[in-house]
Amino acid sequence: MNIPYYLEELAKDQLLVIAFPIFLLLIVVEMFMEDKFYTDKKDTLVSISLSLLTAIVEFIPKLLAFGAFAFLHSISPLQDIVQRQWWAWMLLFFMDDFAYYWFHRMNHEVRLFWAGHVPHHSSIQLNLGTALRQGVGERIHKYFFWLWIPLLGFDPLMIFMMISMNLLYQFFVHTELVYKFPKPIEFIFNTPSHHRVHHASNVRYLDCNHAGVLIVWDRLFGTFSEELAVEKPVYGLTKNIDSYNPAYVASHEYGAIWADVRRASNWSDKLKYIFYAPGWSHDGEDQRSKTLRRELYG
Repeated sequence: MNIPYYLEELAKDQLLVIAFPIFLLLIVVEMFMEDKFYTDKKDTLVSISLSLLTAIVEFIPKLLAFGAFAFLHSISPLQDIVQRQWWAWMLLFFMDDFAYYWFHRMNHEVRLFWAGHVPHHSSIQLNLGTALRQGVGERIHKYFFWLWIPLLGFDPLMIFMMISMNLLYQFFVHTELVYKFPKPIEFIFNTPSHHRVHHASNVRYLDCNHAGVLIVWDRLFGTFSEELAVEKPVYGLTKNIDSYNPAYVASHEYGAIWADVRRASNWSDKLKYIFYAPGWSHDGEDQRSKTLRRELYG
């Protein structure tokens, strides 16, 4: 692996680095506009700390992924056809968003992946600061969901830039300042309303709206839920944690998985605690979101 070359190429992906101070400024602006959304300033500091921790943890997986993407691109029969034309960027937008949808959805449906993603949902408030509360452990497995794209001729830097643009968009859906946009926008795009649902712990809303930019994936694959005026989203986890320690927030679910694996008496159940959806139990009630919804709504 030509590490110096990959580092040089990765250094060109600066969008989120440039955007970070802008994010912080917007968080302060939102804080002054609607102070009631920031009743817990410590919570916002945890979110910012997790964002920085994620950047550190992600470095090696990102470098390895860039190398893997470069190799797959080099063997693609389409590499000389797909360059950086306008139409290639448009195609990549849809491919990247599709990959993000499945990455995000699997983070909610496989408990091992959930352990890496759960920090993002651990806040009981929803604001622009929450957008920075990134899942640390999910960075280890994240890029596997994009491995098919360089095989279609898209170069690594192009893919990483699109991933960054997708994340940039997602920052702005973490807010309560906007209720709903006109219906055509709400039908096609992920909006603050749709993402408030995603962060809610209400049974109706659990594990819904995994979209990055386009909510159409959730509509197509049966994971969409509308935000209802009669049922305000309750943010956080079904069982919230009481800690402002970023290290604990980032890692607590791994410890919970290990405890459940040790408690299970056979290998089949041990593996289910790792790979089944969060909430499954071999000796207790099934608390998985689909089961809870079925029991509540039939």
